[in-house]
Amino acid sequence: MTANDSLEGCTLVVGGDGRYFSENAIRIIVQMAAGNGVSKVIIGQNGIMSTPAVSHVIRKYNTFGGIILTASHNPGGPNGDFGIKLNISNGGPAPSHITDKIYSLSQSIKQYRLCPNFNANISQIGLQEFKVDGKTFQVEIIDSVQDYLEYMKEIFDFGAIRTLLHGDGGTDGLPILIDAMSGVTGPYVKRIICDELGANESSAVNCTPLSDFGGGHPDPNLTYAADLVTEMKKGSHGFGAAFDGDGDRNMLLGKNAFFVTPSDSLAIIAANLDCIPYFQKTGVKGYARSMPTAAAVDRVAELTGKEIFEVPTGWKFFGNLMDSGRLSLCGEESFGTGSDHIREKDGLWAVLAWLSILANKRKSVEDLLKEHWGKFGRNFFTRYDYENCESEPAEKIMSNFDSMVADKAFIGKSFTQKGKNFVVGKADNFEYTDPIDGSVTKKQGIRIIFTDGSRIIFRLSGTGSSGATIRMYIDSFEADPSKHLLDAQEMLKPLIDVALEISLLQQLTGRDKPTVIT
Repeated sequence: MTANDSLEGCTLVVGGDGRYFSENAIRIIVQMAAGNGVSKVIIGQNGIMSTPAVSHVIRKYNTFGGIILTASHNPGGPNGDFGIKLNISNGGPAPSHITDKIYSLSQSIKQYRLCPNFNANISQIGLQEFKVDGKTFQVEIIDSVQDYLEYMKEIFDFGAIRTLLHGDGGTDGLPILIDAMSGVTGPYVKRIICDELGANESSAVNCTPLSDFGGGHPDPNLTYAADLVTEMKKGSHGFGAAFDGDGDRNMLLGKNAFFVTPSDSLAIIAANLDCIPYFQKTGVKGYARSMPTAAAVDRVAELTGKEIFEVPTGWKFFGNLMDSGRLSLCGEESFGTGSDHIREKDGLWAVLAWLSILANKRKSVEDLLKEHWGKFGRNFFTRYDYENCESEPAEKIMSNFDSMVADKAFIGKSFTQKGKNFVVGKADNFEYTDPIDGSVTKKQGIRIIFTDGSRIIFRLSGTGSSGATIRMYIDSFEADPSKHLLDAQEMLKPLIDVALEISLLQQLTGRDKPTVIT
């Protein structure tokens, strides 16, 4: 797909997380597709299809691309958020040169074509045919889960996972708890985790997609998935997971709510890909992570002799690497994990990957992490989100940082907190050159890297009327096994205080604590 491609005669996929306004949007999209010469539109039943499933369907049926109706992990409902996402023929998010062109066209568009009285029934599975200007126009409503389910059965050993969940006579089954947070993943969890893998129905909660996500915030983290955390703390379940609205993000917990950071999750999967049949067949290429993500997977890459890539935040930056055959596994600290099986992050895939590893290793989640840290060391990591800040002071913080990292005198500067000293070794506003096409992406976040390898990162998102979100990331490596089980917030407190000291965040925003701590 390019910015100038014609839609004439092509096939598009349409799906979404079921949030408020989705059905109206689908009706308009179908009308516009019919009016612009599209040959066929494939739609998930009732408009429901997870982002990972859309990516797979695009690839399986070799379509022109797809439109996903979602605002990801943001709230829904009449007063919530709505979004439209474009994926291209490889199944991944549209790259910058296409989205930039779309934005440019939106500034000059004077007319558009559609069939205003055209309506298709999206509730009934099957093929519908219509005539538009003498040409056949098809709308195919598909089972939202079936194609994805069949693909997961090719990737994973469902028999091994089934044995893990039920036991094998000599061992008890693993009790699990999966929270779909009233998002799109619910039907996939029911069909795959319960029906196919045989987990008890009570193992899956909040599995009916709701247009307002039940009034909740479908963001799988310790703050917004608090009900899952509370239940896991009771110690009755050995594995827990939650998903966001459109199904591409996941949070993982062990018994007693033992928290697995997304950075550690990525590293654990990387170190155990041989437990997954898909990678036994395809082999393992490289690994990649977004720049703010802790460098835990880098240590796996180093020990296994694989390439490691550090890219800007945004899944589209992984696509070129996958398409060129240099990347097998990637992830973001924002609870996104995925592989080259599709071109999106995939929450349920990550859960099945973990269950495959647990089935193979026969260890608890906590013991698996301890063993991993003993071999590779531990990257302590935390993220502070300061949501709905006033835009002016937020932009002032980033402007101050730009001046700071541009000053050569900043390198070598020393900061001391809680008796621990940090010396600046490198500082910049992250810039990425794509190794495949040479494209350059600038100003992707402030990085301050200290001589001991510790990192402070600041990024700003959203500077509109609803306010800005300042994200502060703290990453520090610890090789000493005697410290691996210490509390992350306590271990990182000196570095957190240095970050607050350098940024003047509390003074400029008036915030004495973050909205969300991950």
